[in-house]
Amino acid sequence: MRILVLGGDGYLGWPTALHLSDCGHEVAVADNFARRSYDDEMGVRSLVPIEPLQTRIDAWREVSGQHIRMYYGDLVDAEFTMEMIRDFHPDTIVHFGEQRAAPYSMIDRKHAVYTQQNNVIGNLNVLFAIREVDPEIHLVKLGTMGEYGTPNIDIEEGWLEVTHKGRTDRMLYPKKPGSFYHLSKVHDSHNIEFACRIWGLRATDLNQGIVYGQETPQTVRDSRLATRFDYDAIFGTVLNRFVIQAVLGHPLTVYGSGGQTRGVIDIRDTVECIRLASENPAEAGEFRVFNQMTESFSVEELAKTVANNYHGNVEVEYLENPRVEQDQHYYNVVHTGLVELGLDPHLLSNTLINSLFGVAEQYKDRVDLAAMRPTVQWRTASSPLRVQQN
Repeated sequence: MRILVLGGDGYLGWPTALHLSDCGHEVAVADNFARRSYDDEMGVRSLVPIEPLQTRIDAWREVSGQHIRMYYGDLVDAEFTMEMIRDFHPDTIVHFGEQRAAPYSMIDRKHAVYTQQNNVIGNLNVLFAIREVDPEIHLVKLGTMGEYGTPNIDIEEGWLEVTHKGRTDRMLYPKKPGSFYHLSKVHDSHNIEFACRIWGLRATDLNQGIVYGQETPQTVRDSRLATRFDYDAIFGTVLNRFVIQAVLGHPLTVYGSGGQTRGVIDIRDTVECIRLASENPAEAGEFRVFNQMTESFSVEELAKTVANNYHGNVEVEYLENPRVEQDQHYYNVVHTGLVELGLDPHLLSNTLINSLFGVAEQYKDRVDLAAMRPTVQWRTASSPLRVQQN
């Protein structure tokens, strides 16, 4: 199968490309290296050093004998997007190529507008290119569980059967996103569903939980194949950040009471979910949705799990929550679709957390402590946050 991975230089795009190539698929990656430019803008860097994309591709060819093609360009450029898809003519397009951080989108008007323009217009250009080049191309789009918010009912996989005043219909599950980034993902989902319904395209929307981990069976084969490990308050995922804070002897920073519950997934399961969705495509005209998570925890539970597994003394610090979200809420997510396709999940374990401690220990000299403190506030872009007493 020919698979084009958009955003193939990123935290998840790169290991996904390696996994698909290792499974025998012909893979190409595309990127405009915007994610690397965000590091320059924010004055941060990946905890684990990452090589230039061409170096990574060359290293993969050395260790595997497999070649990955590379395209450089911006999905917001409709002509580039069209010509790339026409040139490679994939069976499947895996779309990671968007600005992925909620805090980044909430910095100010400029970052909110950039996030929505980059994500929504880029995705529209992909849809129009698929329609023009080959409507049989299967789009596998990375969404987020954050599209749903935290409703007081079970979260179904994308669709909900509703009975109202004696009549019943199947409709897209209601969305209540919590940032301009999450809103961009909702817009993407609506645009993709529309394209499937009107043009007969085929698409799988993967509403992904918070990803943790940094290594996959492919990335550990050579240090040049390493993917990003972000820990800062803008781009760092919560479990990865807690691990680094523990290693540094820094308090684990929990926002609010820590009662916010979220779905999570191991990075190894992320890449496998992409393979399963790609090898089992949606039908023509079908907008298929999977909730791509394996288990759920409150933020406080994650902090305590990290603290209990670290060999040293670890404190938990409760900060005033910079976000506008419920501290305590109902959260029950249906996530059976990918398991039915064959996913055998890696659940959060002591072994995995201890391996992350090793990664953090190896590169702890690269950490900028100030970067872990939240500075972006949802209500206003104002002063630093006040520390609450536990």
